[in-house]
Amino acid sequence: MSYTIDIYRKNLIPTKNFISFASFVSFFPQLVAGPIERASNLLPQILKERKFDYNQAVQGLRLILWGMFKKVVIADSLAPTVNQIFENYQTLNSTTLLLGAVYFSFQIYCDFSGYSDIAIGTSKVLGFELMSNFKTPYFSRNIGEFWRRWHISLSTWFRDYLYFPLGGSKFSKLKSLRNIFIIFLVSGFWHGANWTFIFWGLIHAMLYIPSFLFKTNRNYVSAIVAENKYFPTLKEIYQMATNYFFVTIAWVFFRSTTINEAFNYIIRMFSFDFNTNEKELDSFSPLYLNLTLVGFIILEWLIRNNERDIYSFLKDKHNIRYTSYLIMSIIIIYKFLLNDKASFIYFQF
Repeated sequence: MSYTIDIYRKNLIPTKNFISFASFVSFFPQLVAGPIERASNLLPQILKERKFDYNQAVQGLRLILWGMFKKVVIADSLAPTVNQIFENYQTLNSTTLLLGAVYFSFQIYCDFSGYSDIAIGTSKVLGFELMSNFKTPYFSRNIGEFWRRWHISLSTWFRDYLYFPLGGSKFSKLKSLRNIFIIFLVSGFWHGANWTFIFWGLIHAMLYIPSFLFKTNRNYVSAIVAENKYFPTLKEIYQMATNYFFVTIAWVFFRSTTINEAFNYIIRMFSFDFNTNEKELDSFSPLYLNLTLVGFIILEWLIRNNERDIYSFLKDKHNIRYTSYLIMSIIIIYKFLLNDKASFIYFQF
């Protein structure tokens, strides 16, 4: 669609090379779940002659490793626990349900961003550079920043091919609000013909509108959280925690089968029933899983400047970073051999 629209707008010259066009349409690394590449970026790379670049290939392999770690070690380890909690939420206490919501937020993030990293890394090995699709979105300080960091290729596609043609924010406030609702509702429709996805999009629209009205949606366009610092300020911690809280509540609707089920889950989660059965909590929240998740969050924080900084993080052969590279490889192989393999969540969308 973007290729056709760009040619119609005369923003792109149509290619006369059918093989190159077919290669663009069927480019296998990102064909199933993105990043959603546009002809303006990918076609020129297909048309030009490419030579094997050792450094680029090594960077690609490191990114594949990082994507596999997120998918196999984090997402696939969380999946069974998330499934059990959401399937039995009626009998579980608030603490367990809160853990279930948090676990799912990281399951879907590591599953989808892991696939994107594998696709981008595979493309690099083949000599292609794809756009970034995630930039540590859970460190966002408001919902506008979150959507500039989550599934970037889709959100920018909707912006350029739907929001701007509708008028964007050029006209009255009422039309701007209409356009915002349309964008987020279409985003829900894009995920599937289920009211839970529509409601998920509606929640994000409701979160975004106050930011738009108070003109804070364009805050933090370029500045990262805790820039040039090791630790965030108290204000930044509050902003990230608040934004993550609302995003995670929205994920409950995304994960649930029906809207009624999602509301019941959230009501029980905030029922303040903290009568924790230790055996029950241990079965749903094993120590190794929590430690792995905390370690992942710390590593994400260290590469928050650029999600592809994993290149430099793993390149030194003479320090703890290279050791972490080897440990990650061993853990991936171990988990891959022993765990049940789960398909990528976004394969269904």
